[in-house]
Formats: sequence, structure tokens, C-alpha cells
Amino acid sequence: MGATVPTNDQILVPETLLKKRKSQEKARAERTDAIEKKKAANKEKRQVIFKRAEKYVQEYRDAEREKIRLHRVAKAEDSAFVPAEAKLIFVVRIKGINKMPPKPRKILQLLRLLQINNGVFVKVTKAITEMLKVVEPWIAYGYPNLKTVKELVYKRGYGKVNKQRVALTDNAIVEENLGKYGIVCVEDLIHEIYTVGPNFKQASNFLWPFKLSNPTGGFRPRKFKHFIEGGDLGNREEAINALVRQMN
Repeated sequence: MGATVPTNDQILVPETLLKKRKSQEKARAERTDAIEKKKAANKEKRQVIFKRAEKYVQEYRDAEREKIRLHRVAKAEDSAFVPAEAKLIFVVRIKGINKMPPKPRKILQLLRLLQINNGVFVKVTKAITEMLKVVEPWIAYGYPNLKTVKELVYKRGYGKVNKQRVALTDNAIVEENLGKYGIVCVEDLIHEIYTVGPNFKQASNFLWPFKLSNPTGGFRPRKFKHFIEGGDLGNREEAINALVRQMN
């Protein structure tokens, strides 16, 4: 009995299956390759972030040591130590809108201080100084230290992503929104804010106004008096750090 010659259909089915299998294998190989490349890129990114964080720590330490050295030199020479002028201010709103004239209301809107206990970082400029004077009866402000900046960003930090308030739970959120300015992680963001870097405006605008709590133990009994009169309003310079700690 002679061998049966296979039909075209019988030949085509295995060929179709073979092509499908090859296509699946190719797709699988491409997926595996993409995963490996992503892993390698993430590892490299983590190393970059770690090195930057180390560099910042050293930079902050060096600045603190230099400050201490200058303090000692001034003391040895029996002269007053004059610290460098502050470049960064943290402003927190502590009073509502009751009986507020239009001008201060507009300034508070510009500063994004729309609610009581909202806080923002601003750069020291002549214009900002004048604005703060106008709204002084509604705010407390001063010069935050590194610890305050870090604690605020890590504990209360939210970014503005597509006009939405998004928690800074991942460096990727920072990189997606500020990567074009060289800010790719939370430590970069903190450094840009604290040092008032060249992209401070973009960094501070990315941060959603901080929503703080009432201070532990409450405000002073004379809350709506100026700080130097025993109240809480106005410029408290370095004492802002203690207030923020109570509100954070």
C-alpha cells in the first residue's frame, strides 16, 4: 500500500503552529530582555541616588563645620559672629479670613496659603519680604533648618501631579515631574529647597502646600499678638523650627 500524500491543509497547520510558537518565543525573549534592562537601569539609578545622598550629607556637614569655625574665630577675636543671610523662609498660616481686606487675601492666595495651618517654602527676595509684611497678622514664619526641611518633606510631603495631590512615596514621582531639572529623588528635592538652588521655583511649586496640625499644647494664649510680644504672629527667625516640630 503506497504512502498517503498529505493535503495542503495538513501541511499548513504545523507551519502555522510553528510560526505562532516562534512569535511567542520572540515576544518572551523580548520581555525577558526588557525586564533585565529595567533591572540594570534601576540598579544604576539607585547607585546614583545613593552617591548623591552621600554627597549632600558631606556638603551639609562641611557647611555646619564652617559655621562652627567662623563662630570660634569671632569668639577668639572678641567680635560678634554675623551668620550668612537666610535665603529660605517657611511660612505657615495661623489665622482665618475673618475681616480680611482684599490685598492680604490676594497675597495669601499667591503664596498658596488658602487654609489655616497650610505651610510653604519661599525664597527670600525683596518682593517676598514686602508681601510677608502685609500678611503678617495672619502668618508665622522664619528660617527653617535642614532637619525641619527634611521632616516636612518626608512626613508631610505631597507633589502636584496633573493638578492632583500625590504622596511622595516613590522617587519615580519626583523624577517624572522634576527630572528635566536634574531633580530625580526626594533627597535632590530637599537639597534644592534647603540650598535655594537654581530650580527652587520649580521644586517649591511642585510641592503641594503642607497641611500641618495644630501645635501640641496649642498656640500661645496671646496667639494673635506678634511673636516678640509673646504671641505667635510674624517673623520668629530660627524659632520657626520649634513651632513646625510641634505642628508636624
